[in-house]
Amino acid sequence: MTARQSRPRALLLVAAVLAAPVALSPMMITPAHALIVFDPSNYSQNVLTAARSLQQITNQVTSLQNQAQMLINQARNLASLPLSSLQQLQQSVQRTQQLLGQAQNIAFDVQQIDKAFQQQYGSISLSASDQQLVTDARSRWQNTVDGLQDAMRVQAGVVGNIETGRAQMSELVGASQSATGALQAAQAGNQLLALQGQQLADLTAVVAANGRAQALTAAERAAAVDQGREQRRRFLTPGSGYEAGSVQMFNR
Repeated sequence: MTARQSRPRALLLVAAVLAAPVALSPMMITPAHALIVFDPSNYSQNVLTAARSLQQITNQVTSLQNQAQMLINQARNLASLPLSSLQQLQQSVQRTQQLLGQAQNIAFDVQQIDKAFQQQYGSISLSASDQQLVTDARSRWQNTVDGLQDAMRVQAGVVGNIETGRAQMSELVGASQSATGALQAAQAGNQLLALQGQQLADLTAVVAANGRAQALTAAERAAAVDQGREQRRRFLTPGSGYEAGSVQMFNR
């Protein structure tokens, strides 16, 4: 081989040696952290973790909603009833008490009753004059009449309370049915019980007034029987009462 033939081969060998680093340079200068590696197992684990976190957040939101609803319900249960019939009920009871307190002659008082019965309805005095007997009888009759009048006045007052009680009952039942919570329903029920108590008080007043009138009537009758017995005794007593004698009724 001549020197002229070996020279091109040497040039080719040098060019190949110089070209090899140039071709390998891109792979050698790329950093390791820039390579993207997809791991299916790690990806599924991350997705599962994200789903669990989302479920926890959903559960927390639901719990907060339930707590908010519970607070709303508690607020409704603690809400007070805006309707109150206490003042009207007290006024009705007060009117009935005033009628009972206006009882004439013998009032609803134990000491006064004992004193009156001892003086007017006790045993008839044998030393009392005829005029005194008549006066006492008229006083007892007046007590009976006044007692009957008082009973009728109480009855009229109770009848007047019926319409007021009806209106109150209608309002309270409506409030109970439209109650927003347990407290309002309970308060409406309590006021209905108070209305019932007021009606029972009226009924008690009527029974007391009627009983008083009946007692005075019976006491008057008992005293009249005793007084009649005394007047008959006086009438039949010789020298002080009736004396037999001849009487001519028709002229013949």
